[in-house]
Parts: sequence; structure tokens; C-alpha cells
Amino acid sequence: MKISQKGLYALQAVTMLARRHRQGAIKIRDIAYEEGLPEKFLELILLELKNARMVESVRGAKGGYQLRREPSDVHLSEIVRLIDGPLAPFGDADQLKELIDRDLLHRALFRVFLDVRDAAVRILEHTTLADLIVEPPPRGKAQRHARKKKQKKEPASVLPMVVGGRASD
Repeated sequence: MKISQKGLYALQAVTMLARRHRQGAIKIRDIAYEEGLPEKFLELILLELKNARMVESVRGAKGGYQLRREPSDVHLSEIVRLIDGPLAPFGDADQLKELIDRDLLHRALFRVFLDVRDAAVRILEHTTLADLIVEPPPRGKAQRHARKKKQKKEPASVLPMVVGGRASD
């Protein structure tokens, strides 16, 4: 299975929108900057996602784009199918099943490809944007506090140094 660069950019953009789902609309410029995506290409992708009713645009000074649904309701398979078409590595399941029935010599090979196709589809259909959201590490003062707190929890341990087969004193 191959996902195009456009498909990857779309997945990155909607994942970012999922991370900031409760923060309102995000400007294209901010999405592009934060995700390292080309702004003009991102505009076209977001327009396509808007036409498919996956995201919505908000006008005005505080405008931008936001998800139309909860991140837990948006499956990766929807986005990949919208941008890149069918999920199958080649052909579709019916095509592979026909080859399995028709080509006895290569039946086992085509069954493997059908299993690969089915596994990829299953993963993308069962993975939502909510599954991809990772809490960003705390910044500034909160980050230093979290680091100090972590250091306090972990007791220091000293391991004996072994030199020449004997523990040194």
C-alpha cells in the first residue's frame, strides 16, 4: 500500500486539528508552520477535506479550519480513501479473489496479498484521529517542574563496576 505525499499531508493536517479540537479554528498558516507543510498545497487539501465535510472553515479574524466531528469519529481510512482512493496495495479484494480462483499455480501468493490488503484496511478502519493524539510535553516552567518531579520519583541506583572479572570497591 502506498500513501501519496498529498495523503500524508492530509493526515498530518487533520491530526493537528484533532490535537487542537477544543481550541476552535486554526489558520492555514499556523497548520502549515506547525506541521512543516507547504501552505499553498495545504489550502487545496483542506478545501478537498471541506468539500467532503470532514473539516469546516470559519471566516473572520479568528477564522481557519477545524474538524467537523470528534477525533474519535474520524477514521484514517476515510481520509486515505478521500485523498488517495482505494486502500488496496493493488487492485481490490474482488480482483484478488478472482486471481485466487483462476490461477492455481499462484493461488498461495495471491492469498498472501489478500491478507496484506485486508490487514492494512482493518488497521486504517479501526484507527481514529483520537488514537494518534499524543499529549505534547509541558513547556517552560511546567516542563522543569515535571522533570524535577520525575527525578525525585526515581531512586538513584549504583551498580558495581566490574573490571577484570572482579567487582571494584
